[in-house]
Amino acid sequence: MKALKFIIIGMVLLLSGAAKSQFSMSLNFGTPPLWGPAGYAEASYYYLPDVEAFYDVHSTMFIYYSGGVWIHRANLPARYKDYDLYGGYKVVMKDYHGKKPYSHFKEYKSKYGRGYNGHDQKNIGERPAKGNPGGKNPHGNGHGNGENQGQGHDNGQSHDNDKHKNGNK
Repeated sequence: MKALKFIIIGMVLLLSGAAKSQFSMSLNFGTPPLWGPAGYAEASYYYLPDVEAFYDVHSTMFIYYSGGVWIHRANLPARYKDYDLYGGYKVVMKDYHGKKPYSHFKEYKSKYGRGYNGHDQKNIGERPAKGNPGGKNPHGNGHGNGENQGQGHDNGQSHDNDKHKNGNK
């Protein structure tokens, strides 16, 4: 009888530990880049009107249309190597929570054309100084302000999981 009580108590403890682990979850939000707009830590995506691209904060990837498909890359294409992410306007997609921000591309392109400047934006961090040792900006991939030019840009190689067909362009 004592053994049965110990088994039951052991099972209750085991099950309560398993139930607790099911309810304990860790939310891992991506860290916004230093060039991102201040005050929007909860945002998942930015739209960059000047380069007609999106930035996924969680995956730290740019999403842009190329060759008839939407591509996810750590850097903007080489044609934007001189684009200044610190100076460019970022439209924060506050109400979008899906996985395909480009499904709203036509709407964003129409509403926020190239050269769009809404209200003044402050960046989360400061622009790295030129000649900065190491020269890399955390989460600043593809920032194009003169650092790392020609490095890490789209080299034409693609992977199946990087392409998303969508004719929204």
